[in-house]
Amino acid sequence: MVTHEPVAEGVLDALRRYDSPTLANAIEKFDIRPRDEGFASLDVRCMFPELGVMVGYAATATIRARGRGQGVDHSPSLWALVRSLPAPRVVVIQGLDDPPAHGAFWGEVQSTIYKALGCAGTVTDGCVRDLKEVREMGFHFFARGAGVSHAYVHLESVGEPVQVGGLTVSPGDLLHGDQHGVLLIPRQIAADLPDAAARIVDREQTFIKWVRSPQFDPDKLAERRGVRH
Repeated sequence: MVTHEPVAEGVLDALRRYDSPTLANAIEKFDIRPRDEGFASLDVRCMFPELGVMVGYAATATIRARGRGQGVDHSPSLWALVRSLPAPRVVVIQGLDDPPAHGAFWGEVQSTIYKALGCAGTVTDGCVRDLKEVREMGFHFFARGAGVSHAYVHLESVGEPVQVGGLTVSPGDLLHGDQHGVLLIPRQIAADLPDAAARIVDREQTFIKWVRSPQFDPDKLAERRGVRH
């Protein structure tokens, strides 16, 4: 099972106060990964923007929806993995069908189970259904889109690194998601990100206030933006 130490609860609360673009900008300041990595692509979108920010530790699995499974139900293994993680949790599921999203693992029943197990939501490149019911229970869906049937959906593996929307996620990784998408938060800088984000917001708002003010001077744009000629 995953043995990562959780970040302090106060850090999670602070991360929830910022949107994912601001945190992505803050991560860049630490220069610990390329700017074109660490977030899911447009193949994974926020289905319920009105629910706000989701933060949680990843429990990972893979699924197939085409073809009958081998008769082994891996659900108990995923439940155990979820319970081994600190709360809040996020289930991250990669679809192995080509293309993925032929059948929905996620609907009202699965969402009810995993919410009871302390999960805030899911991130998947598969499809989801029962949107009205799941939205009302406040369970986050980040998915490729909505689907009608569960087809033959079944868990293929549990607890291995997965790739969803081009983002590689390992068990225990810390994720942040909102209406913009899903961002992986590096553990080693998680506690420092809120302050970095606050500085970015302050700097950007100062600049925007100047642009909107009577003192705005187009000839000073390059200087104020730090543009090198």
